Amino acid sequence: MKLLFVADPLESFKTYKDTTFAMMREAARRGHALLACEPRQLRWQRGARVCAAAREIELTGDELDWFRVRSEGELVLAEAGAVLMRKDPPFDSEYFYATHLLGQAEREGARVFNKPAALRDHPEKLAILEFPQFIAPTLVTREEAEVRRFHAEHRDIILKPLDGMGGMGIFRVGADGLNLGSIVETLNRHGAQTVMVQKFLPAIREGDKRVLVIGGEPVPHALARIPQGSEVRGNLAAGGKGVAQPLSARDREIAQALGPVLAARGLLLVGLDIIGECLTEINVTSPTCFQEISQQSGFDVARMFVDHLERALA
Repeated sequence: MKLLFVADPLESFKTYKDTTFAMMREAARRGHALLACEPRQLRWQRGARVCAAAREIELTGDELDWFRVRSEGELVLAEAGAVLMRKDPPFDSEYFYATHLLGQAEREGARVFNKPAALRDHPEKLAILEFPQFIAPTLVTREEAEVRRFHAEHRDIILKPLDGMGGMGIFRVGADGLNLGSIVETLNRHGAQTVMVQKFLPAIREGDKRVLVIGGEPVPHALARIPQGSEVRGNLAAGGKGVAQPLSARDREIAQALGPVLAARGLLLVGLDIIGECLTEINVTSPTCFQEISQQSGFDVARMFVDHLERALA
C-alpha cells in the first residue's frame, strides 16, 4: 500500500526521536511504500483532483542520510492507500488551507488521517473546553480585567497564547502579580488576541504527561515531561526531561472517556496532556513521543499505530 506523509521537510527530521519517522519505519517493515510531500506541494485545479509533487523514498538505516529517493512525480492523493497529515504546528493560515485541500481530496476518495475537518474543529488549547469535568480552573478571554479577576481568585496562574507550541509563550504569575500587566499586553496585544489562563498546578513538578490515544485506545505508558531547574515548562522543546511511566488511574480514566469520542470524529491519533489530575491540552495536529515511550518502556507505539491504521483502511 502507498502511504503519503504530508510533513515538514524530510531533511529536517531528527530520526532518533521523530514520531513520523517511527511510523515510516514500522510501515516499511510491513512492506508499505513510503511517499512524502510538504503542504506547499499540494495542488488542485478545476477539472483535476488534488495532487502533490511527492517523493517515493526508502529507508537506509543510517541515522544521518536516513532516506533515499526512489522516484519523484505527481501523485493523486485519492490513489494513495492513505494520507497521513503530519505537519508540525503552528496551526497557521497555511495549515488551515492545507486541511481544506485535504478535505477536497477526501471528497475525491482519499483516506486522510487525522481527518482534516477534525483537525480544524479541535484547536489544541481550546478543545479541552468540551470536557470541563477533567480540566483545571480555566479562563479564555481577550480582556485584561478578566485576567486580573481570575488572578485575584486563584493567586498563582499560567498564561499562554492559543497558537503556541513546545511551551512557547507560557508565563507563570504568582501571588504578587509581578509583571501581570506587561505579560497580558504581550500575549493579548492590547485586546487583539485571545489568551488562555489556567490555575497553576503544582503537580507539574512530577511532569506534564503526554498520554497517546490511538484508534480510541490509550497507549499503556505516558511520557512525563519534567521541568528542569527553575523552569515551569515541561515541554521537551523547552528542556524538559522525558520519563516514560505507566498510566495512572486518572490518566486512564481521562483517556478512556475521550478516546472513543475523538476517534469517532476521525482522530486516529491524539496526544492528551495531563498535569496531575487535570487535562490541559488535546493535541491532534502532529502528536509525538512515540520513540521516547517505546525506548524506555519497551512498548512498541509505532506498531500499535500502524495496526490501527491498517484496521481503519480494511
